[in-house]
Amino acid sequence: MPVNYVLQRLLYMVVTLLLLSAAVFAIIQLPEGDYADYVVNSLRTASPNMAFSEEQEALIRARYGLDRPLIVQYFSWLGNVLKGDFGVSFFWQQPVSELIGERIALTATISFITIILVYAIAIPIGIYSATHQYSVGDYAFTTLGFVGLATPNFLLALIFMWLAFRYLGWNITGLFSTRFSDAPWSFAKVIDMLKHLPAPVLILATAGTASVIRVFRGSLLDELRKQYVITARAKGAPERSLLFKYPVRVALNPIVASLGGLLPFLLSGSALTSIVLALPTTGPMLLNALLRQDMLLAAGFLLMLGALGIIGVFISDLLLVAIDPRIRFEKKAAG
Repeated sequence: MPVNYVLQRLLYMVVTLLLLSAAVFAIIQLPEGDYADYVVNSLRTASPNMAFSEEQEALIRARYGLDRPLIVQYFSWLGNVLKGDFGVSFFWQQPVSELIGERIALTATISFITIILVYAIAIPIGIYSATHQYSVGDYAFTTLGFVGLATPNFLLALIFMWLAFRYLGWNITGLFSTRFSDAPWSFAKVIDMLKHLPAPVLILATAGTASVIRVFRGSLLDELRKQYVITARAKGAPERSLLFKYPVRVALNPIVASLGGLLPFLLSGSALTSIVLALPTTGPMLLNALLRQDMLLAAGFLLMLGALGIIGVFISDLLLVAIDPRIRFEKKAAG
């Protein structure tokens, strides 16, 4: 793999991350008002007879550093981020890095297992459907794929919850039993979490599996119709060897290219599904941060989502160069 290509991509990543930080900060400033307005409105709702003077509102705004010009706020925030300090959440009054860190491990665990399950199921089915086009099995998998794509995950979560409670008496919400929800981490807590993982993993994997099956099946069908495959068959090449040596590898390109969107998914998860299943993941916290205009917490989440997307694209580009001989040849020729 050309070193110049890797260094060039790294330079692009740094520049893109700086532009992303400016875009994130601008986006969180778009809604009218700020966290100080949220605090004042909450206090007025709680105590309708309480009056707030402009001086009191100014003191609240100064307490959270919202009285400074936006450009000053941005460079102060960016300087702290470069040091690894994402600030303190206005609402939770805890460091943003701690709040994100508490939930990102759980989110990443669920999402990573989900992704592994998606590919473990989708790729073999895609190969079968492409090599048995228009068979009964192909029609069955295609139908299931369309049903999976058409059913929102949060609706599937509601259906699973009802079926589990109605016929099995199980409560599949949450990741922990009541006695482990606030307990410190231990081996028993890990085992309890593993018992609760199958439901959210299966629900989240449904739409992803259906999508990967369709993409991989179409890509593999396109490769199987190409002249080099027809020629190799005519020369008597073994079908299994021919299939996995070139067509399957090349058909994986769209799947590998989609890895750029997987790392943000590891962080955000599916917010609606997490809310329905009461999962302590990052999605619901990000939603609450946006609703409460908790600027630093929302900015930390959005910046990490964008950064993971950029890193994911970088990794997928390197993997494409590694698995596709044509891309390797083009890079060497360009070098």
